[in-house]
Amino acid sequence: MSGPSFSPASPPLAGDFAVVRMDGHVGRLIRFGQWLNGDGFADYEHAFVYLGDGELVEAQPGGAELRPLSVYDGRPMLWSTGHYPLTAGQRDEIVAAARRYIGVPYSFTDYAALAAARFHLPVGFVLRRYVADTRHMICSQLVDQCYQDAGVRLFDDGRWPGYVTPADLAKLLSH
Repeated sequence: MSGPSFSPASPPLAGDFAVVRMDGHVGRLIRFGQWLNGDGFADYEHAFVYLGDGELVEAQPGGAELRPLSVYDGRPMLWSTGHYPLTAGQRDEIVAAARRYIGVPYSFTDYAALAAARFHLPVGFVLRRYVADTRHMICSQLVDQCYQDAGVRLFDDGRWPGYVTPADLAKLLSH
């Protein structure tokens, strides 16, 4: 197994986020969902917030979890390191927000809300409200919400964090 998926010259800092490629059936399913959402067949299907000291917080089907960064050793990923001029205070707030979201449930209803928004279906508002009220979050939503909690807007189009996909985050980091 290879080492960490970042350059030793620019290790991630607490409060950075990353997008990572997921293999297998789940990765293909998310890739297809992102395609349906208009993102094309993106190379990155998952996102997480880095806490520092080799730890991250990510949304998982059983709820957001604290996990070691090493679970993604050897996988292609893009890091936000250097993309956003975050203050030490903002980084602390992002990390604190990520820790507060540990245990928040993950729901496939989030994907239905994304699809409803993409296809301008009338149930989109109802789904969005349900997801917001029940505090369900997919991985990319968790990242965007942590940044918003710290007063940092990753997107200047005013989108709701529940409408952020891993492919959207990857696009930010690819430019």
